[in-house]
Amino acid sequence: MTETKYLSLAQQVLEKSKDKGISLAEVFLVNSEELTIQVARQKVENLKLAQESGLGLRVIVDNRLGYAFTSDLSVEALNKVVEMALHNSRESVSDTNWELPAPPSAYHEMALYDERIFETPVEEKIRFAQEIEQAARAFDPRVKITERTAYQDSRYQICIFNSLGLQAAYRGSYCGGYAVVVGQENDDNQTGFAMEYALRYQELDPIKIGREAGQKAIRMLGAKTIPSARMPVVMDPYIVTNFLGVLQNVFSGEAVLKGKSFLKGKEGQQVANPLVTIIDDGTMPGRLGSSPFDGEGIPTSATPLIEEGKLMGFLHNSYTAKKFGLKSTGNAVRGSYKGTPEVGITNLYLKPGPVSPEDIIKDIQKGLYITDVMGMHTANPISGDFSLGASGLLIENGEMTRPVRGVAMAGNLKDLLLDIDMVGNDLTFYVAKGAPTIRIKSMSISGT
Repeated sequence: MTETKYLSLAQQVLEKSKDKGISLAEVFLVNSEELTIQVARQKVENLKLAQESGLGLRVIVDNRLGYAFTSDLSVEALNKVVEMALHNSRESVSDTNWELPAPPSAYHEMALYDERIFETPVEEKIRFAQEIEQAARAFDPRVKITERTAYQDSRYQICIFNSLGLQAAYRGSYCGGYAVVVGQENDDNQTGFAMEYALRYQELDPIKIGREAGQKAIRMLGAKTIPSARMPVVMDPYIVTNFLGVLQNVFSGEAVLKGKSFLKGKEGQQVANPLVTIIDDGTMPGRLGSSPFDGEGIPTSATPLIEEGKLMGFLHNSYTAKKFGLKSTGNAVRGSYKGTPEVGITNLYLKPGPVSPEDIIKDIQKGLYITDVMGMHTANPISGDFSLGASGLLIENGEMTRPVRGVAMAGNLKDLLLDIDMVGNDLTFYVAKGAPTIRIKSMSISGT
């Protein structure tokens, strides 16, 4: 569907809303297509093309918010969605903090769409997934099981129009692949996982994805537990992004409003080691979380959350920003046309430091390099407490010596942020979250 067609649909809905006496209305339109090709033992196990198209209408009537959506774009359905949004507004509580943004002066110019992805034949994309599997198995003969290897791509159009005159639209795309393979030796089975996603097809490397998955599966074969001890802990970038996944809730202005963030009320205070800087940046070139505007049509921005250890602020949409007497940070996020804009991240990352991962490990006499954690979803964003199962590699005299599993690490996110004493230079993004290797100076590890 063309942008002109979207504009015509939006104008129809805004005019119908005005006819009903609605002065504040916002139309959100999305049209998306996603391809997934899964391969195992060099055969295609699943090839799925999913399409989604629809419209969401948000109205504010007498300070009451109403929302309705439809995937049917006929005249009858559009009439009904206006009636439903108006009806829902009458059922909601009056709140003077609801508002719609006025048109901004300008949006960032971004190259988010790669036509090459969609010019590439499906047969080549199948070969891409097959090459991932071949590379994983070729890495070591002990890689014997392929749970899944896959190629994925997606393209989408996003449009927002509101009754204050805001008109915004862009299209984007991305592609990538992943592998989950199992290494076997004697009675031991270990899983290895790797993934890579990018905005450009030519940036992908199936061999790299496969080799990384194979290497991760093999390196954990023969893993055993270790005695309980307190020791330095090194986390690889993927594990750090897992912790960022918990912190993204803590940084949400919505969580702060509800008293569900352990950082509430700590603006300006030292909440992490001075080596730690955490930023959310929806304007980063080449990143999957970038876009010219957020789910309300407000320009995205780079928002420092923790700068050299000090808490700088939180992420906001227009509602939470007004509650705090601030401006939106451009962090209204919508998963689809079926929901209202919530507070979320764009590209959330921990800024890299000057040290290589090798030098971080070289400095440790005895410690643990964490490569996998279990139970991250149980970490408490209100108290910061966490207790996780973990596995990884033992570090002895500056070298990784043997695989370790069946251990647990417990602590508090507040202490973890303060105890980071080395930050690596290997910033790595996993979709919309990025981190380098970090070292925690000391943590309690529970083993035998």
